[in-house]
Amino acid sequence: MTPFGRVISVRGSLARVGLLATSRMGIAEIRATVGRFVSIRCGTATTIVAMITDATCEDLPSSDNYIASAGVDLLGEILGGERPKFQRGVTNYPTIGDTVELISNQELRTVYAPSGSDQIDVGTLQQDRSVIAYVDVEEMLSKHFAVLGSTGVGKSTGVSLLLNEILKSRPNLRIFLLDVHNEYGRCFGERALVLNPRNLKLPFWLFNFEEIVDVLFAGRPGVPEELDILAEVIPIAKGIYTQYQNSDRIGLKRLDPKTVGYTMDTPVPYRLVDLISLIDERMGKLENRSSRIIYHKLISRIETVRNDPRYTFMFDNANVGGDTMAEVISHLFRLPANGKPMTVMQLAGFPAEVVDSVVSVLCRMAFDFGLWSDGVSPLLFVCEEAHRYASADRSIGFGPTRKAVSRIAKEGRKYGVYLGLVTQRPAELDATIISQCNTLFAMRLANDRDQALLRSAVSDAAANLLSFVPSLGTREVLAFGEGVALPTRLRFKEVPAHQLPRSEAAIKTVPSVAAGHDMHFVSAVLERWRGATSQRDVANDPGISDRPGPRPMEPRTLEAPMLQPSMGLDPDRFSLLKKPLR
Repeated sequence: MTPFGRVISVRGSLARVGLLATSRMGIAEIRATVGRFVSIRCGTATTIVAMITDATCEDLPSSDNYIASAGVDLLGEILGGERPKFQRGVTNYPTIGDTVELISNQELRTVYAPSGSDQIDVGTLQQDRSVIAYVDVEEMLSKHFAVLGSTGVGKSTGVSLLLNEILKSRPNLRIFLLDVHNEYGRCFGERALVLNPRNLKLPFWLFNFEEIVDVLFAGRPGVPEELDILAEVIPIAKGIYTQYQNSDRIGLKRLDPKTVGYTMDTPVPYRLVDLISLIDERMGKLENRSSRIIYHKLISRIETVRNDPRYTFMFDNANVGGDTMAEVISHLFRLPANGKPMTVMQLAGFPAEVVDSVVSVLCRMAFDFGLWSDGVSPLLFVCEEAHRYASADRSIGFGPTRKAVSRIAKEGRKYGVYLGLVTQRPAELDATIISQCNTLFAMRLANDRDQALLRSAVSDAAANLLSFVPSLGTREVLAFGEGVALPTRLRFKEVPAHQLPRSEAAIKTVPSVAAGHDMHFVSAVLERWRGATSQRDVANDPGISDRPGPRPMEPRTLEAPMLQPSMGLDPDRFSLLKKPLR
């Protein structure tokens, strides 16, 4: 092969190459630029693989026939022999004058050759489309991974590709995907169970104290006096349920609910009727009438949430009881899989006030089950829009959710719980959590803060590749870390049409003619509308007055004096308004 250049300086993992002026260089060699791989010949048995990071025609050695110089990062080396093998890192450094050539197709194939059966095909190299880009599944999963990219660059399609390839390679691996925008429901066919508020059963007693408080207070800080009451009665309510269960068993001693030893967070069932009864009992013992208001508000708050149809997935059969934790865990996390090893949890239909709590419960249970089962059944937990649940700003979001995601990131690999993060705003994601992801797939990112965070998360050798991030095309990605042989610019392969993510909430711009003049359609919508919000009336929810935003009007009879003269309306013309509403 025609020499491309020669080494003119070496400094640690960096070297400088003088590019030779020779008429025998082809067009491909002449256009060699940043991001291209080169090979440095160090003797007969070793070839160093390096990547061009910059090129200039300034400060060239005057004594040699150089037209430009290029800085290169030394990434690894190909060891010669009958079967050449690539390894990361450099053991034999180049010396001044060593020959530099553009890397050959065969050398690229040696670098990216699958090292075992646990490799997945995700696309092709940008430098040479004939070379397949493989990812090591074991390294990617066991050390966590993240997919980063702005909206519209093919991030969701890339996630669908990766997860489908993982399912092919690891058919027994269980996968749990948080689908924030309800766009992955059809991507995995019969291999995935799709859950949403209509078919999910997540009993309220599985929520720990912080999570149930977040539900009852609709995401607002709890009232300290009410929290004290809850902290006292929830463990007793759990003890009462255990007492009921034991009383059904002949020969077992009746237990005192106060001495069972449950805490607020022990995941055992209790019934809302017992909880409310305990609060009411304490309220009845109070002589100070003003103190009773606190208890009354708490009871009203619990009943309001229980009766809200949007919370049926939590409070269905709330007073019947039954320890269904094993069934819930088995259903959520596919144990046994029964041909569907994956769960897609569609979050778009949940009440906005409880999404954080629901995510917190799911993350926490995923980790705890891995912990207490000693990791015998590995699970990949994929978190879409991860910055929403683990924000870098600790004053934003729900603390227990960040804590649950952080536990998986820091300790999950020890218990077979792996993490996949997907975000379009990596700068807003907790830096400690993203630093635990040892394989990164970076797509186009235009924000300077996002690029700075990414630069701090990768090695120095890979950091020079990040200059490409703002200009990457759709489906192009820079892959770094343990899952790939080298920091690589690649292009995700085409995804079949039936695996393309598509939001189920998408609204067509062409209105439906049938619905345009159909009063039955409007009436049906209003019935659903009122049914979903009727439980949030002032009379039923004493806490609504301290919510942010405008307060609802008090129930009243509409009368003509409500019309002000400034409106330019004659009250006498509106005699119907003098009649009470029915």
